[in-house]
Amino acid sequence: MIITRTPFRVSFFGGGTDYEPYYSRHGGVIVGASFHRYCYITCRPLPPFFEYKTRVAYSLIECVNEPREIKHPSIRGCLTYLGVRDGLQIHHEGDLPARSGLGSSSAFTVGMLLALHTLRHEMPTRRMLADQAIEVEQKVIGENVGIQDQILAAHGGMQVIDISPNGDYEVSPMILPPDYHDALEQHVLLGFTGLTRNATELAGAQIKMLKDNTSTMREIHDIARRALELFRQRAEFSKIGELLDASWRVKRTLANGLSNDSIDQMYEAARKAGAFGGKLMGAGGGGFVMFLAPPYRHLQIQEALPGIRVWVPFRFEKGGAQVIFHTDEQ
Repeated sequence: MIITRTPFRVSFFGGGTDYEPYYSRHGGVIVGASFHRYCYITCRPLPPFFEYKTRVAYSLIECVNEPREIKHPSIRGCLTYLGVRDGLQIHHEGDLPARSGLGSSSAFTVGMLLALHTLRHEMPTRRMLADQAIEVEQKVIGENVGIQDQILAAHGGMQVIDISPNGDYEVSPMILPPDYHDALEQHVLLGFTGLTRNATELAGAQIKMLKDNTSTMREIHDIARRALELFRQRAEFSKIGELLDASWRVKRTLANGLSNDSIDQMYEAARKAGAFGGKLMGAGGGGFVMFLAPPYRHLQIQEALPGIRVWVPFRFEKGGAQVIFHTDEQ
């Protein structure tokens, strides 16, 4: 039996520059991090005692004889990509809801691939896991996704992803003094709006708009570069928050559905209550919202946003995708 644990991620700056229609012309940069909420995949060979060959359990339960019969796109895609034909039992648990802007789909794919490789007694590198997850999501199952979620899920930690126009990328850890790193962690406020959405549809709308919004995307790209420089200078978080605010105000103009009146009102209420800046996570439209704010303002912000369903304690993590349990039943 194999159990993998793969972290969710928060993207601070550069979201959208990791879509191929943009980076193939201008390159891209992402500043993001994994945090201590996870996707868990349990995977084991299924003995041939049943009328079905493979059983998968997530929000649904599927019992099938062929991988192509599986409805869950990531499971079907991973099994197809790796050519898995043996019967399996696969079970998924997540700390946070899916389709909420924290890279849960890519965390699932990375964790699924790691489990399947481990069943074969293989030890994929983090780069291999990220690259394979990108290929599964973009080419095998045809999702409208960038490349940051898979990279951050596989590597873990706070990372800078530099993307070249030819699609090559470099992953560099953000090296911060411990006290500055801890202070940044304490400034992050993460809340769930209660709204879930189809990220691939929203991302698809953004991708279609990229060619017509080059100047807007270049502004997001430039803001990410400026933010990276502020991190290197150990700048005050108020300055970083101002750039976070600027980036969100630009991003929400990219496509219809990224924001709405209710979300805008919530965001402005948080700003008035003391947040330096913030953003909706992922493709927008709902899900989680993140603010950067002084810790002594967090309670005031929470009271100003009664519509937030759950506030999630935030802590960075550095492990990335891992096998946390392995026993060879053969």
